Amino acid sequence: MSLACFLEAGGQHMAGWRHPLANERASLDFPFLAEMAQLCERGVMDAMFLADSLAPWVGVPEVMSRTARGEHFEPTTMMAALSSVTERIGLVATATTTYNHPYHVARKFASLDHISRGRIGWNLVTSLVPAESRSFGTDPFPSRDHRYDRAEEFIGVVKSLWDSYSDEAMLRDRATGRYYDPGELHLTEHSGKHFDVRGPLNISRPPQGHPVIFQAGNSPRGRDFASRHGEVLFTAQSDLGEAQEYYRDIKERAVACGRDPDHVRIWRGFAPLVAPTQAEADAMMEELNGLLHEDVMWDLVRGPLAEVDFSGCSLDDPLPELADTEDSRQDLLHGMGGLNRPTIRDIVLQVAGSGMVVGSPARIADELQEWFEGDAVDGFLLAFPFLPSNLRLFVDEVVPELQRRGLYRSEYPGRTLRDNLGLPRPKEVWR
Repeated sequence: MSLACFLEAGGQHMAGWRHPLANERASLDFPFLAEMAQLCERGVMDAMFLADSLAPWVGVPEVMSRTARGEHFEPTTMMAALSSVTERIGLVATATTTYNHPYHVARKFASLDHISRGRIGWNLVTSLVPAESRSFGTDPFPSRDHRYDRAEEFIGVVKSLWDSYSDEAMLRDRATGRYYDPGELHLTEHSGKHFDVRGPLNISRPPQGHPVIFQAGNSPRGRDFASRHGEVLFTAQSDLGEAQEYYRDIKERAVACGRDPDHVRIWRGFAPLVAPTQAEADAMMEELNGLLHEDVMWDLVRGPLAEVDFSGCSLDDPLPELADTEDSRQDLLHGMGGLNRPTIRDIVLQVAGSGMVVGSPARIADELQEWFEGDAVDGFLLAFPFLPSNLRLFVDEVVPELQRRGLYRSEYPGRTLRDNLGLPRPKEVWR
């Protein structure tokens, strides 16, 4: 079983930053974030993961001002810094193919892989937030097909640039005066629809060959792209059967692409709220929900139910009737514990705690074990409701419980992220 930490410094719960045990300044508190990375490393986790958006979290300014979602470090800068205070844990940074250039991305991630001695992963995204286009003056937001077409070309160019020098190219021979073997230099000469790039890259091949490619995609186009290029894929299914279907589908698509399905790992997003006992965990969840500001609560329900007129409603009114065919209604009512007429507040709390598993260390371990042994996932991306206490309790109590069950390792098997994930080092693309 693989475990990684999603570094949402303000907390996965929308009110997490307000909890008395949270660090309300965590988003830009590097010493604190370094401590969190070292804590994850003590828990023998595979990686720390930092998401990114090239625009602030979009919404009503009054609502935005009551969350910690709009502020975080630029991921590659952050991971370079974290590499200096850690030794074994992988470091995964997000970079979009829609608002970047292949040469910049190839150079940054090759540099990061050298700085970290082979511990870097690239979370390749095509951007989801239309506001990002306004950040770059490129309205309208590109279509999904356009973004994936660009991403296909982008990743091919990046891999070619990473392979500018063979593994044997760097001689650094003082006696002969030969720094590298010119016969082992391979120029990128790419001319495509989106990019014209002439290499080579001005840095030698990354220690891992290529940084590990992380990806997420659930649409048919997204699944095709992920199964061709992704090495670790993120998924967010809350239903075990749906997750098993996704797992089988991705593995089959990988085989159809000529890949070993064991070299495509699937990690589910998992939000554990852990406390010493179930009663304490339930009380903590109630406390977190009580910290939600009313402006945020209304925003949480209006997002998925934008078609509903809530004028004159209070949060304790029943949810207005909707047609049973409304997908948004069905999604929200799923997991509502059989409530026939939930209130608006019930819906808000369901959304606020979406995906959270609340319980004791044994309860959290049970859930992880069920999904892992049920052929639904290869690992989990852990998103804690707030930091640091929940992460610390997970490392101190849940990790040992998983180890006692024979589900989790007690030490790192290798030095690089690829080593620890059991992924092969890729050959140069020109071989």
